[in-house]
Amino acid sequence: MRKFIACLALGLAGLGFASGATAQDAAASAPAVASAAASAADAVAAVAASAAASTPVANKGDNAWMLVSTLLVIMMTVPGLALFYGGLVRSKNILSVLMQVLVTFSLIVVLWALYGYSLAFTEGNAFVGGLDRLFMRGLFDPVKGDFAMAATFSKGVYIPELLFAAFQATFAGITCCLIVGAFAERIKFSAALLFAALWFTFSYAPIAHMVWFWMGPDAYASKEVVDAMNGKAGLLWQWGALDFAGGTVVHINAAVAGLVGAFMIGKRVGYGREAMAPHSLPLTMVGAALLWVGWFGFNAGSALEAGNSAILAFMNTFTATSAAVLAWCLGEALMRGKASMLGAASGAVAGLVAITPAAGNVGLMGAIIIGFIAGFACLWGVHSLKRMLGADDTLDVFGVHGVGGIVGALLTGVFNNQALGGPGLVSDWVTATVSSNGIWEQLVIQAKAVGVTVIWSAVVAAVAFKVVDLVIGLRVSEEEEREGLDISSHGETAYSK
Repeated sequence: MRKFIACLALGLAGLGFASGATAQDAAASAPAVASAAASAADAVAAVAASAAASTPVANKGDNAWMLVSTLLVIMMTVPGLALFYGGLVRSKNILSVLMQVLVTFSLIVVLWALYGYSLAFTEGNAFVGGLDRLFMRGLFDPVKGDFAMAATFSKGVYIPELLFAAFQATFAGITCCLIVGAFAERIKFSAALLFAALWFTFSYAPIAHMVWFWMGPDAYASKEVVDAMNGKAGLLWQWGALDFAGGTVVHINAAVAGLVGAFMIGKRVGYGREAMAPHSLPLTMVGAALLWVGWFGFNAGSALEAGNSAILAFMNTFTATSAAVLAWCLGEALMRGKASMLGAASGAVAGLVAITPAAGNVGLMGAIIIGFIAGFACLWGVHSLKRMLGADDTLDVFGVHGVGGIVGALLTGVFNNQALGGPGLVSDWVTATVSSNGIWEQLVIQAKAVGVTVIWSAVVAAVAFKVVDLVIGLRVSEEEEREGLDISSHGETAYSK
């Protein structure tokens, strides 16, 4: 979901809502490009001036779809992810996990409104945005009742920027909540929140900017401005990395942070010696079902329009997830002679994770293949790879979200190709020409994007966990851990005895 803000002077200068990128700013910042007609700076200024004469209007159908999609992603987190994680921990820790998900989500939504949105989706440099939308300023004029507009992926099509910001807030929130599962049952509640705030600021927002920020299709009005517009985009966007709804930004980013946390916080007391089975698989199944339903908003909503791209993403999410469920069950049956409900639920999440970067970027058969491969790959991730790494990743965040995200990101580069039934990509935004890169070429780009995400997230997470440990400490005492975090951290119990 290559997110972006197109609130420049393109249709918005007349409203006074542009995020610091007026026609004069664009003209001043665009590098000179030799051409027979004019310099790139002149071309940018001319485009902005002509666009300012008309005010973009959002389509009510697109607005309705994006409102529903935003609501669906909220449902993914609270209650979906909360119940999925809650059922997987021991009964003495379920409330602690529910609290960590609920309060972390709430914290990130507030931080997103204060500064996170601006860092992710305004013009800055190749790594992070600026402060033009600090405190959400400029998104709505209460006097005129006018909204600033954000572009979609079609020329001349807009949604209110405030709606785009709300949709993206849910992505930021659920990403930070995913990390909770890696060190569940042993972290201090305050430490989890402080870490989330630090990691969100220095990892999530920059990665989102690098992958999804660009100037929007209407900015590409002529050949003379292409280089200037490309130069304003995030680093991985400039490379041509494809990530429809968050394979790198959400899943790999969160999974790597979780794995670092599992190593730095250490293993649970009794890990490997005491039984630590999930206490309520029905809750986990309910959570997985809510995740699956909500994921249609996550993926299909990332089209930003109620159009063909949303339909493709919707169906790909449907089929890839189903294929992953079947693959996981088959793998379990081959390994131990029977398939489990926990395995089926985990397979569904694995398929959802893997199809996320590919949702609108691959064809129908490509989605099914990605789902099958992800099911088997994530089954290996939560068994063999987990033993190889030796970390107590409590709820297999890396095994499912890390492995699934990497598989999906890489295979997006393969099945995007039109020769394999994919939709291809826009190779020329001036004319909206669609073509395909070579499979190996796009696969290399995808691998580079995965590598940047892994390294960036790991470094930020390690520093953030160290800072938290020095300031307030990461882990509860052994006595509190044995008693259970529900009582020791929150003074409550989930079930009466």
